[in-house]
Amino acid sequence: MTDYLRAPLASKDLPAGIPFIIGNEAAERFSFYGMRAVLVVFMTQYLLDSSGAANPMNGEEAKGWFHLFVSAVYLTPLFGALISDGLLGKYRTIILLSLVYCLGHFALALDHTRLGLLLGLGLIAMGSGGIKPCVSAHLGDQFGRSNAYLLSRSFGWFYFAINLGAFASTLATPWLLQQAGPDWAFGVPGILMVIATIIFWSGRRRFVHIPPAGLSFVREVFTPQGLSVLLRLFGLYLFVAVFWSLFDQTGSAWVLQAKSMDLKLFGLAILPAQIQAANPLLVMLLVPTFSYLIYPAIQRRWRLTPLRKIGFGMLLAALAFAISAWIQYQIDAGHTPSIAWQLLAYLVLTSGEVMVSITCLEFSYTQAPVRMKSFVMAFFMMSIAIGNLFTSIVNFAIEGTSLLQGVDYYLFFTLLMLFTTLLYALLSPYYRERTHLQQELNPVEKSRS
Repeated sequence: MTDYLRAPLASKDLPAGIPFIIGNEAAERFSFYGMRAVLVVFMTQYLLDSSGAANPMNGEEAKGWFHLFVSAVYLTPLFGALISDGLLGKYRTIILLSLVYCLGHFALALDHTRLGLLLGLGLIAMGSGGIKPCVSAHLGDQFGRSNAYLLSRSFGWFYFAINLGAFASTLATPWLLQQAGPDWAFGVPGILMVIATIIFWSGRRRFVHIPPAGLSFVREVFTPQGLSVLLRLFGLYLFVAVFWSLFDQTGSAWVLQAKSMDLKLFGLAILPAQIQAANPLLVMLLVPTFSYLIYPAIQRRWRLTPLRKIGFGMLLAALAFAISAWIQYQIDAGHTPSIAWQLLAYLVLTSGEVMVSITCLEFSYTQAPVRMKSFVMAFFMMSIAIGNLFTSIVNFAIEGTSLLQGVDYYLFFTLLMLFTTLLYALLSPYYRERTHLQQELNPVEKSRS
């Protein structure tokens, strides 16, 4: 890597590698969210046994496996971060694990039994989870203090790319599953993952490649400063985990709920899994709305810190689940509410996502010591794993019982989120922030690198 730039340049401009990172993210997110959008439908309708006969799961079992998989996707970032920060560096780690990721998609496309499901989801969890902390930290590494003012906007566009890919795939993949079957529904996302890897490889000469820290990374983790950062952030992430336990049910409980609703929206009939496309579409609309209108308007009257944004986002998640509880109440009463009500819930929940997820991405990067960027990003993603693991445990626990059935299920998560938000509001003012950014090179140092 001697011919690669090893630190950001002192510049006011957008770093040259950012378009490749954002392009890679759009294609990679198409592959992930396309597969994820049809996963519950696949498990409950298309799963086969070893003889090729139908062997589908019931709703609770499918929800349990779905959230167990999502939990694994967000636990493996710790593995990716250790390889990245300690051994290979972010770029090489992303390339290596992207190839594992591709294999997972093709395993799902070729084998529709539980064995194929286990192998495919295992490889995707390792590949997707492993690159997650590296990609977002790699984006942050492109910036120094001179152009740090562009960091927040770049994370916003990074999140926009995530949702552009997710929007396209959430519309296309359920249609592919219905029209062409699981071979194409899982195969096309695999092809997009190959394209994502090629896009990222193409930007290698334009990236800043921060070298792995080796043993000094381990030493920094166990310094008083490193342990203090991890302890403070972990306390914050436990609150955020509850947000994710609600949010990721858009891919499970809300899909199953949509099956009992009137699926005509603006005169068009949609598939239950396609309503998930509302989330990425709303993100693309709400990111610039919040960045250029809502946040500046609030800042003129009241200091809106990152921690306050997160608190408001969690409150919106509780409101969104209160709407879904009302929908379920109508279904339990024998009515068929319009899918437009779930669209309203998506609007509220996605507003919460913009305030929680984007803020946490940037906050995690800035609070992490320079040699621990990927590792701290992995810590943030562990909050998603914990939230989904909790939801998975709840669903496996209630399977075959009369507990938390119907509207009670949604009320449980609504009250849990409200209690968590109240506790967060009481404790978050005691958090002390400290920003860490990469050191810059001046032009003389660049010529020597």
